[in-house]
Amino acid sequence: MTAWNEHVTAALLGTERRDPPVLPDAPADMGDKPGRLLDQAAVLAVRRRAGLVPSVEAPEPVALAPVEDVPVVPGPAAARLRRILSGEQIRVLPEWLDAVARRGFRVPAQSLPDLLERGRGDRILRPPIARAAGRRGVWLALQNTDWAYLVGSGDDPGGGPEVWETGTRNRRVAYLTGLRATEPAKARELLRATWATEPAPDRAAFLATFEHGLSPDDEEFLESALEDRGKDVRQLASDLLARMPGSAYGERMAARARACLTAETRVARGRKQTWIRVEPPHAHGDDLARDGVPFHPSGSFAPRSGGAPVGTRAAWLREILARTPLSTWTELFALPPMEIVCLPVSESEGRDVHIGWARAALGQRDAGWARALLKGGVMVDEPEALADLLSVLPEAERDAAAADLIRWVEGQPDLLRVLERVPGPWTGALASAVVATLAASAERATRRDEHLITQLCRIADLRLDPAAASRLDVLEPAVPRAVTELTATLRFRDEMLKELNQ
Repeated sequence: MTAWNEHVTAALLGTERRDPPVLPDAPADMGDKPGRLLDQAAVLAVRRRAGLVPSVEAPEPVALAPVEDVPVVPGPAAARLRRILSGEQIRVLPEWLDAVARRGFRVPAQSLPDLLERGRGDRILRPPIARAAGRRGVWLALQNTDWAYLVGSGDDPGGGPEVWETGTRNRRVAYLTGLRATEPAKARELLRATWATEPAPDRAAFLATFEHGLSPDDEEFLESALEDRGKDVRQLASDLLARMPGSAYGERMAARARACLTAETRVARGRKQTWIRVEPPHAHGDDLARDGVPFHPSGSFAPRSGGAPVGTRAAWLREILARTPLSTWTELFALPPMEIVCLPVSESEGRDVHIGWARAALGQRDAGWARALLKGGVMVDEPEALADLLSVLPEAERDAAAADLIRWVEGQPDLLRVLERVPGPWTGALASAVVATLAASAERATRRDEHLITQLCRIADLRLDPAAASRLDVLEPAVPRAVTELTATLRFRDEMLKELNQ
């Protein structure tokens, strides 16, 4: 009988009828019998809980963590990360991680568990975590299934060609994306081989990777995808073909667009002047639907900025122009983009034409047309569409162009919607324009201005250049709480970035 069973028997029968056994290592004199029974039972309980019977087979050893090949962040930056992970200014965490990766650092090993746990609940954090976690981060993720998202995250699917055969959809997308960047033809043939057996959502996800390395070699495959049974697949194929210079798709759209816009010479005050005559499409056939223009395009019957609805014909016109190569118009009018966008056209139809051109400039990433539309003053009722064009401009031009747009819409309800479309960092002239807007609103201090300040500070805290904090000091002491919080966040970010430069 084991010692534990003997103690249980003594407890059931009573120490007067059965003496409790004495453990081999127990003292000779342990006092009264009931006390000895309880003391020894406590010792046995601890032994049972702490003891471990080894398995017959030795457990497989865990592989050692790999050696890191990039340095850890400086000490002050590591301390700030601990503060951020504890909840202080937690919204700056993606910026901190991106800054770490750009500067060639990695996250300290001690902070990796907390960081990986954050990424478990926030998908937006996962790509920057993957870039800054280092090799030990991936090693940790392999030990904990809750952190498995890190394995194969970002552009690396975490495997070789077998990923395409056996991986999840996300891993296959990541693999195909990487292959499109280096061997686009190989990626296309891999997809072609399995295309007929892939579900429609997967076909759409895989086709979206063709934006990487897009070339005329992809045209035949994309043309066949226009016949796909999946609506999203057909739309993606038409969008990609619209971006491909010299494609048959572009020629078809250009033919339709030239039937809608024609040059007309008029005489005004004794001078000849070129006008744009507009005739939206009268009918919608199967050929137009095949090329990605739906019968009810997105936005048809939606209110314009001026309050009038966008009719179906006008929506078809916008879609056609958005998918037409912009070289069509420089050839037709024999003028540069700036002069073309300033050609006279009726006000109602002109809005549709300019919106179509703006969408074409955005899709084709044409900086010349984007610059012309931003500076031409022809889209005064479409500030949000103009804000989208800022991303097409060369980086050196964006701040000044954005600042001009902000000054133009200042005081209008469009201001916040425009700023939401302007990515950070806001520096130079743009930062000055935002600070000036805050100062003017704080000085007026109406209820409407207080709302504007609150929302503007919410957008600016992660986009405004941290150096702008000193310029906000001039607004003290009578400023809304939102400005005080914005200043605190900017100072925190400023210190955070300086620590990574040490």
